[in-house]
Amino acid sequence: MMNCHPAVGAAAKAFLNRQHQLLIDGQWVEASSEARTELIDPATGGVIATAAQGTAADVDRAVEAARRAFEGPWRKTTPTQRTQMMLRFASLIEANAEELAELECINSGKPLMFCRNGDVVGIVEMLRYMSGWTTKMGGETPNVSLPGEWHAYTLLEPVGVVGQIVPWNFPLNMTMWKIAPAIAAGCTIVLKPSEQTPLTALRLGELALEAGIPPGVLNIVTGFGNPVGASIAAHPGIDKVAFTGSTEVGRRIAQAATGNLKKVSLELGGKSPVIVFPDANLQAAAAGVCSSIFFHAGQVCAAGSRLYVHERVFDEVLDAVARRAREIRVGHGMDESTEMGPVVSQRQLDRVLGYIRSGQEQGASLLAGGERIGEQGFFVQPTVLTGVKPGMAVHDEEIFGPVLCAMSFNDDDLDRISATANASPYGLAASVWTRDLSIAHKMARRLQAGIVNVNALSSPDATLPYGGYKQSGWGRERGFDAIKLYTEVKAVAVNLN
Repeated sequence: MMNCHPAVGAAAKAFLNRQHQLLIDGQWVEASSEARTELIDPATGGVIATAAQGTAADVDRAVEAARRAFEGPWRKTTPTQRTQMMLRFASLIEANAEELAELECINSGKPLMFCRNGDVVGIVEMLRYMSGWTTKMGGETPNVSLPGEWHAYTLLEPVGVVGQIVPWNFPLNMTMWKIAPAIAAGCTIVLKPSEQTPLTALRLGELALEAGIPPGVLNIVTGFGNPVGASIAAHPGIDKVAFTGSTEVGRRIAQAATGNLKKVSLELGGKSPVIVFPDANLQAAAAGVCSSIFFHAGQVCAAGSRLYVHERVFDEVLDAVARRAREIRVGHGMDESTEMGPVVSQRQLDRVLGYIRSGQEQGASLLAGGERIGEQGFFVQPTVLTGVKPGMAVHDEEIFGPVLCAMSFNDDDLDRISATANASPYGLAASVWTRDLSIAHKMARRLQAGIVNVNALSSPDATLPYGGYKQSGWGRERGFDAIKLYTEVKAVAVNLN
């Protein structure tokens, strides 16, 4: 028995104790390396399981299986059959919801209540939403102006074999955001979960087979970015790669994909601004600010990490934010009272604490937090920095931790306010707090972000496209835009003369 929190249920314990393998062509197989990776509970630092350490040869096997499935039986499935499989898959997830939530909690560190009520509920919604698109992916019949008589139409066809690489912070969500639209579109998949948090992706693989999704449609190769992720990105047998992770790795993915000019979609980093105007509901704004930056210990690409508050209400808002930061209950995610868990690893802990020290050295002041909590696990205090200025690393760079950089503004010129918020290489998300609908809509137009939330910290709905401007990525996930990532448009013109 590996180290395991006593509250973990029997089903999750049994899964943790398995010899986790790769899923290739509907079979669970060992990695060709025979090596294994230890998986850590970030709240304790203890080993909870091990996973197979895949290689480039394993990626080759998975791609061959995906190609056989795509060109064989999977291509012959009807849209309704795919819908039925996806709905069975969703029902199986619901039936195993508590096990999935516990695995997500203990592997990623996120509090159980969020895994249960957010992640598991969200992936079921995503599956059911995407299942509805299988029967609605029709083409068009354009009226062409060619001489004579023509019948012209377009087809929306699956792009083929897709490689999907998901991060460690939202293993359940990011896996389903990738596989649901790909399956709906009729693609086959080679999936690489993070080497740190592969457990729920592996459990989803089991449930997909149980739901009747044919062998070879979903293949899972666990292991490190090099060689597994690099092999997926460069593989000539993969027609498209979808990646969620850091901007730095996203650049390497795009470069590797040039070999066969495969399609690429990237959901990358962020340094999202939160702008609070003086007429806002300040209590709600302060609560939203805290939820945005301290949820999952700030390990969220869209986290509201840059706070701009009008000087007339700056002290009031910051007092409320700092007070809430000090009150947040930090602990093991399996404890029902926990509101914020650890960061994912020692490496991430060192990174976050390094940014906090850097900010102080460059002139920022600590209003709350700033320290490690305890010696066991990877816990950081919810942290608020003031006196932050552009040019400081804490202001300019993505920290990916529970660190809020707070600044004031004294301007009523929306162009200047938005220019300050837009002065970042990122453009993933933004949040505006105001009771004035005119200001809200004007700011939404001015902000360079793929998602703008007004009087809200996030909008996690399956119908809403998710992705960023600038160095926050290419393409959009969720909504019909996600289906388009996995399809090709074919024009057909028939000369009737």
